Amino acid sequence: MNLLHVDSSALGAHSVSRELGAALVDAWKRRNPGAPVVYRDLAAQPLPHWVPVADANDPAVRANDEVLQEFLAADTVVIGAPMYNFGIPSSLKAWIDRIAISGKTFRYSADGPEGLAGGKKIIVVSSRGGVYSGASPSATADFQEPYLRQVFGFLGITDIEFVRAEGVNLGPEQKAQALASARESIEDCARIAA
Repeated sequence: MNLLHVDSSALGAHSVSRELGAALVDAWKRRNPGAPVVYRDLAAQPLPHWVPVADANDPAVRANDEVLQEFLAADTVVIGAPMYNFGIPSSLKAWIDRIAISGKTFRYSADGPEGLAGGKKIIVVSSRGGVYSGASPSATADFQEPYLRQVFGFLGITDIEFVRAEGVNLGPEQKAQALASARESIEDCARIAA
């Protein structure tokens, strides 16, 4: 059982998604002692935006392959994904562009696209300054969760969980409630992913 942990928040030690993602990975490790964990910090080591590379000796080719191999080797992927301007950070999009590769994680067939990366569990740790889920009036502005569900579904991954900390910028009391609720979800997700 291999785990890949990806962080994308630019807020460092002040990041809610990083804090909760680390807690989820710690809970997973307690249930899977000694299991390999690979960590990729997209803010500390950002990937450039994807461009086609024609030269096989270009270092970008090796970097792209490394990112893809980390993803393919993982049974469980924990992604720290804060909501930035109703979507995901551009650093996370750059990472997705390295794993959504025709012939590797999906292919086109006569019946349309087919995902090739099934059998993985994705757990997205989402932090949001406002409230965008459920019956919230802002729910139509959530381009983060639907996008992530779509892209991983396109790759053939259907086992996707979200741990949400919503309303973290609506005051200290709301932030504390959001963190407490997310921590409860973390234990459930870690148990299921183990």
